[in-house]
Amino acid sequence: MLIETTRYELPPEGISLLGYIVRRMHKTEWLSEVPALLAAGNDVAVLEKVGMYAVAASTSYGRAYYQPRFNRVGESIEEKDPATGATVRATLESDSPHYDIRYTATLPNGSTFSGAEQITGTTVGLRGLGMPAPSKFQFVSQEHKYLASLTGLITSELALSLLGRTRIRAYGFLDLKDNLGNTGHLEFNRSGDVSVRINAEPVRQNALSGMLWLAGTA
Repeated sequence: MLIETTRYELPPEGISLLGYIVRRMHKTEWLSEVPALLAAGNDVAVLEKVGMYAVAASTSYGRAYYQPRFNRVGESIEEKDPATGATVRATLESDSPHYDIRYTATLPNGSTFSGAEQITGTTVGLRGLGMPAPSKFQFVSQEHKYLASLTGLITSELALSLLGRTRIRAYGFLDLKDNLGNTGHLEFNRSGDVSVRINAEPVRQNALSGMLWLAGTA
């Protein structure tokens, strides 16, 4: 069962767009095993973990309680992930013609995950209102001289309800590669189910509910 994340990401007291994005990225536990995996030479598993975090950090699942208030161009929000101590920072670079947002998560071990997304507008479909965001991400571990790059399209979707319980979900894909020659492709659906294939290995099935500390705060 998919764990809802939106009560934490959209707290009752209200939040700005950047504050919402920072809280959306408070899932850095996905990266907690990366240092040990790199030390063991399991770079294929590392690329998968980074891909899973990129998706988790870019999406919300659950009730859309309200729309976050907008920030000014150039404004930044920074807040630590309470589960790991990672410092997460998001900045609004531009609001015209599109919303351009950049963000970074700096882990306690010095590794960094950075990304950029561009909110290009809203599409209307049979399943709801879609907000496609071309996205780019990068994960760097200086200690292990490791670099992963990810690009793709992630669409957040508002599933409207006549009962006033509009829900937010997402779907999309990412192409993955690292500086050790590994390449892969990741796809995920509106239910949070994820399929990942790296190199010529069999497709692996995963789920965004696999590690979300927010279960206790929903």
